[in-house]
Amino acid sequence: MVKKAVCVLKGTGEVTGTVYFEQENDGSPVKLSGEITGLTPGKHGFHVHAFGDNTNGCISAGPHFNPHDKTHGGPTDGVRHVGDLGNVIAGDSGVAKIDIVDEMVTLLGEHSVIGRTMVIHEKEDDLGKGGNDESLKTGNAGGRLACGVIGITEVQL
Repeated sequence: MVKKAVCVLKGTGEVTGTVYFEQENDGSPVKLSGEITGLTPGKHGFHVHAFGDNTNGCISAGPHFNPHDKTHGGPTDGVRHVGDLGNVIAGDSGVAKIDIVDEMVTLLGEHSVIGRTMVIHEKEDDLGKGGNDESLKTGNAGGRLACGVIGITEVQL
């Protein structure tokens, strides 16, 4: 049975977006698709954060979702947070298209991302290779431009 989720991203500025999640079954990768608008051109860190709490804006979402207590890394690294999805790239128009397949994110079981917060950051994620402590926590991705709680949906991708 296919599991689906959606996240509507909003912040205090112009950045908005919608991210769709789909997982065929337990153990299969999660497909993320969608679009984010209002970004500056270039790369922006894209992460699942630990809490589905936006009561104090995106800061309430806490740190990256990291149930295995690993250091920060890129989406293809063996050592990374579950929430580390690398970067999305906005073109000159400020639009980033999302087309990600991830083996570590799941919509099922104990470490599901449903009910957690998706965040788009102001800067490029250095994928844990920045040579400092902050790189190993956040990828030096900077402030949180927009966020939203990931929720269950029936919407088709």
